[in-house]
Amino acid sequence: MKTLRDIPLEEVLAPGTSLCAGCGGLLLIRIFEKILGSNTVVVNAAGCMSLLSVFPFTPFKSSWFYVAMASAPAAAQGIRDALDILIKRGKINRDDDIKVVVVTGDGAASDIGLQSTSAALYRKLDFYYLVYDNEAYSNTGFQASSSSPYASSTKTTLPVDDIPGNLLQKKDLFEIWRAHKPTYLATISPAYMIDMIRKIEKASNYKGSKLFIAHSPCPTGWNIDSSHIIRIAKLAVECGIWVLKEAIDGEVTHTFIPYKRRPVEDYLKIQGRFKHLFKPKRRDDIIFAIQKSVDEYWAKIK
Repeated sequence: MKTLRDIPLEEVLAPGTSLCAGCGGLLLIRIFEKILGSNTVVVNAAGCMSLLSVFPFTPFKSSWFYVAMASAPAAAQGIRDALDILIKRGKINRDDDIKVVVVTGDGAASDIGLQSTSAALYRKLDFYYLVYDNEAYSNTGFQASSSSPYASSTKTTLPVDDIPGNLLQKKDLFEIWRAHKPTYLATISPAYMIDMIRKIEKASNYKGSKLFIAHSPCPTGWNIDSSHIIRIAKLAVECGIWVLKEAIDGEVTHTFIPYKRRPVEDYLKIQGRFKHLFKPKRRDDIIFAIQKSVDEYWAKIK
């Protein structure tokens, strides 16, 4: 697919879910389902997306399997093994094979479910793994996860006096996964749809672990208007905070390089979770520290 006009018109994920309006994660799953088709089974780790299928209703035309936060890759292994056995016994045609897709939030991916994911990568499990990274435990009230950015405000990292919110740096999940040498690994953004679609298509040509980390703006947790989701996602890439890249057998390629990067302030100041950096007192030291971290990353790329 080369343009947005090439995106299939058929919807595999029906509208009318109970998720928040403007959810970045929902848009990502919708496109993922469009590209992979209905011949999939979605293994959903507990999180925001658990609200998609609430018995007896489901928006999925594909199969859906709900599991605890820590166990999604293990459940995917069981499903994949069962499918392989059925194919071997001739009960399923190889051409009718079902794709196994894990969908999880950043909390399960970076924290609670990291152990089972590591084990699945070690076993070279043939599956897709999609992380909707809204940078906190959003489903339980927006508590900090190890994916929460430095200086961001969450329910557990509130800015107090000179403490600028979260004091820890965001965990580099991309590099942690890359150390496992998966078949395919990529970052994606809802604001760069064609980049995302091409990566999903490319990954489909490989057998083995195919992982995606998706920037997923959260209207309620980030305190932003739902109509600004794509704008904010685009700003994250233009400022260089969210990096679009892929790794095939460990070799990294950047799929978009913002040669004229916008200042990170443009991205930070329109989000409620960073408003304490601008009011009542402007924290130039913190803004500079965030900008410096981004500049250092891209200096290495150049």
